[in-house]
Amino acid sequence: MTSYVVHRNGRPAGDLAPLAFAGYAHFTAMQVRGRLVRGLDLHLDRLRKASLELYGNALPDDLVRDHLRTAVEAGPEDVSLTATVFSPAGEFTAASAKLELLVRTGPPSSGPAGPLALTTFEHERFLPALKHVGEPAKTYALRQAIAAGYDDAAFTNRQGHLTEGTIWNLAFWDGTSVVWPQAEILTGTTMGIVRRHLEVPQRTTEIIPANLSTFTGAVVMNSWTPGVPVSRIGSVEFSEAPEFLDLLHQAYKAEPLTAF
Repeated sequence: MTSYVVHRNGRPAGDLAPLAFAGYAHFTAMQVRGRLVRGLDLHLDRLRKASLELYGNALPDDLVRDHLRTAVEAGPEDVSLTATVFSPAGEFTAASAKLELLVRTGPPSSGPAGPLALTTFEHERFLPALKHVGEPAKTYALRQAIAAGYDDAAFTNRQGHLTEGTIWNLAFWDGTSVVWPQAEILTGTTMGIVRRHLEVPQRTTEIIPANLSTFTGAVVMNSWTPGVPVSRIGSVEFSEAPEFLDLLHQAYKAEPLTAF
């Protein structure tokens, strides 16, 4: 029988009351296959840097790996895993408390097949470089997008530049290069993996809705997948770009699976 877990500090979670209304925490999400993961260094780096920013200290990487390994070994070989760092002192306080790690596993996912139609919302995330909790705007934008006949939403900043999706990074194809938005965004772990293995030119530039038609392909990516095709953003339609998707997926597969 399939058994997924919720572990607090490496043991089955009992009292979750400190998390019931916790809005001051951060996390990372990953896909585990055969009890192995890609980009573990990026996940550990993300948790460490976010903890230092939010709390002024961080859990040791070795301890985090131990807790991740314990959770992975307690369930199926293939899972989706979320690791959340929090302080039992809670929010609305400057009190210090030893940081804790909540690890949750669930069914593996490869994301939607796409292609996706995206609408745009003006929204700037607080501390955009951190993957933190307490962001109802993302779900609100998703629900509004679906109500308007789209599949999801992409965000623009106050300057009108495209930044990222609700739970996605954006990437574009100009026929020869992979193009990333130049903006304050959360650099996803999958984005980091892809960027260090791409064998074609890549660049960053400010992207506005008015110049989207200059690109021949668009995708979204997150911990589920290195690329889901985007059919349109607003009124701008994109043609299928199978070579673009193949480049992203091959770059992702070039990252070795590693043990915890």
